[in-house]
Formats: sequence, structure tokens, C-alpha cells
Amino acid sequence: MVKLDLPLQITTDRLILEKLRYEEAEEIFYTYASKPEATRFMSWPTHQSIDDTHSFLQYAAEGWAAGTDYSYSVRLRDNSRLIGSFGIINEYGKVQFGYIFSPTQWGKGYATEVCKRMMDILKSQPAVYRIQTFTDVDNTASANVLKKSGLIEEMRSADYFQFVNQNNIIKDCIHFSLPCTTENTEGK
Repeated sequence: MVKLDLPLQITTDRLILEKLRYEEAEEIFYTYASKPEATRFMSWPTHQSIDDTHSFLQYAAEGWAAGTDYSYSVRLRDNSRLIGSFGIINEYGKVQFGYIFSPTQWGKGYATEVCKRMMDILKSQPAVYRIQTFTDVDNTASANVLKKSGLIEEMRSADYFQFVNQNNIIKDCIHFSLPCTTENTEGK
């Protein structure tokens, strides 16, 4: 496995991203993981109990150590309030990412701020040759964030993903990628 050289803490103008910690379980559960409106477009099921969140955090710690999953909490800089998270799946330099925010924080530009910063960091990683993600065609807010963050729409796929939090309905999705520089793609 090619591990990424990602910092444990990242800052933006208004936010602090830090490697997820087990101690954040209750904040994560109550801020977004247990909220059906927040998890509607997620690939993982809405957390029903704090045990679900603990299990996820165990997975996140193991993934970071293995270099396969890098998950960050997203906090406000001015008061350290948890408002969401950002995750990266690393498959030998092909990375896919996703994010989730508390519904109380929607529409404030935080997702775009985080995505722009993370795209800059991921593009600078020598091992990364592809940066990608996808979203449900009905998730127009996320599609707009991705476009504002420099990603391009590659294609739309019919019946692409089964969303567990939408009664397992198989949905059409939009695929996005971020163009990488040639220095990241040489020898791939």
C-alpha cells in the first residue's frame, strides 16, 4: 500500500480539520451521524446508537494506520465546535473522497472551503494519480460544491449506487474528478 503523507491537522480560514479521534464519538453521533437528513446521500447507514459511531471510529483508526482511509473531523476555528467530517479512501494512489456536515451548518460555504483546501493537499501528493468522487443526481448541493472546488463532471451513470439510507434504492449518479498534474501521473 502506498501511504499518503497527510498532515494530522489542516486549517482553512474558518475551519480546523484533524484526524478523527475515538473521544469524538458522542459529538459525531449527535452532530451528523444519527441525523437522517444528513446521512441521506451517504454510503454508510445512519448510526442508530453510539456503538455504531464507536465501530466506525475503530475502522477509521485502522484505515489511517494502514494508509487506506484518512478521516478528519471538521471544526469551527473560533470555538472548536464539531460541524462535520471529510474522508479519503486511498487505493494505491487513486483516491475517492466524501464529506458530511451537520444540517445546522448547511449553506455557509464550509463544504466548499474544506474541499478546496483538501484538493490542494491531495494534488500535492506524489503518490496520487487520480482524485474522484460521485454523488446522487438528486444531491445538487453537493454537485455544486464539487464544481466550485475545481472538480469536473466526467459522466452520469444510470442505476449506479444503492443508497442504504434511501430504502436501498439504486440511484443515478454523477462522477467527478479533479485533474492531476503530469508529475503525479508519470509512470502510472
